[in-house]
Amino acid sequence: MLGEILRFLLEIVFSLLGAALLARAWIYAVKLHPSNPMSQAIMQATNWLVQPLRTLVPSAKGFDGASLVGTFLIAVVFLSLLWLTSTGVMLSPKQIPGLLGAALVTVARWALNLIVWLTLIQAVLSWINPLSPVMPVLRTLTAPLLEPIKRIMPNLGGLDLSALVLLVLAQIAMMVLNRISFSLLGV
Repeated sequence: MLGEILRFLLEIVFSLLGAALLARAWIYAVKLHPSNPMSQAIMQATNWLVQPLRTLVPSAKGFDGASLVGTFLIAVVFLSLLWLTSTGVMLSPKQIPGLLGAALVTVARWALNLIVWLTLIQAVLSWINPLSPVMPVLRTLTAPLLEPIKRIMPNLGGLDLSALVLLVLAQIAMMVLNRISFSLLGV
């Protein structure tokens, strides 16, 4: 039971940290203003890892490589700790390629979860309080994903189903990633 509690806590802490690092990279890509309170909170929460990595992995035009590398490293540590708490033994060197592949899948799953949560929060707030101060931030973050869907979707009057389509696509992608992660583990 203690092992289950530890794995649960590891899942929460590392998923939140991974999501924060991905959000940092996304904020950089969409050029959200750095004085925004959400940007500042994410920067403060992740500076301890991103700043040292920035010396090794500089940012490029619209691409925050240090945050993405940090997310990958966090996924490797997370999976290694999960393995250790589940089996009681360290990973062997021959398991490292599988670990690296599983870490990439984990990062992709964290990204999809972040998309789902931001889209859900935006959709709910648009019904409850469309003038909420966080709405412009959510629109800025989700616009690159929702706009292409809106262009493809037929016009249904005042009904915008792009968020629903994005949620369905993200869920399908997560199903595919789950299947890939099972195959990496040999299940």
